[in-house]
Amino acid sequence: MSRSVTSTQSRTPAQVVAAVVGVVFLLVGIAGFIPGLTTHYDMLSFAGHHSGAMLLGVFAVSILHNLVHLAFGVAGLALARTASGARTFLIAGGAIYLVLWIYGLVVDHDSAGNFVPVNTADNWLHLGLAVGMIALGLATGRRTAPAR
Repeated sequence: MSRSVTSTQSRTPAQVVAAVVGVVFLLVGIAGFIPGLTTHYDMLSFAGHHSGAMLLGVFAVSILHNLVHLAFGVAGLALARTASGARTFLIAGGAIYLVLWIYGLVVDHDSAGNFVPVNTADNWLHLGLAVGMIALGLATGRRTAPAR
């Protein structure tokens, strides 16, 4: 009796990392809509600095902010399907977070320009995400899938 074995394509380290980062973004986006995980949930607004909701009581969030996290998660999972897409997600996503960190430094947190919204904790997180994602994209992006 002959058995057919379906081979599955191995994932590169960049694909695994991009998928994990994508899942984390999805979880964070969902958490932003859960009362308890998000304090002052009754103050959650679509966008703007006047949204008083705080993810884990620390990070300023709004509906728009949560939707951005969800979109990043979906993008991460979609781009993790290929090695080049995974690398692109990590490096370009890190660059986007670097821009968001700079935005958070220059925008007055109490102004209408703070439409995302961001606070000091968000700024530090965005810097960490930028450095981490770019470093992971560079460190894992050139490797190939393990031989089977």
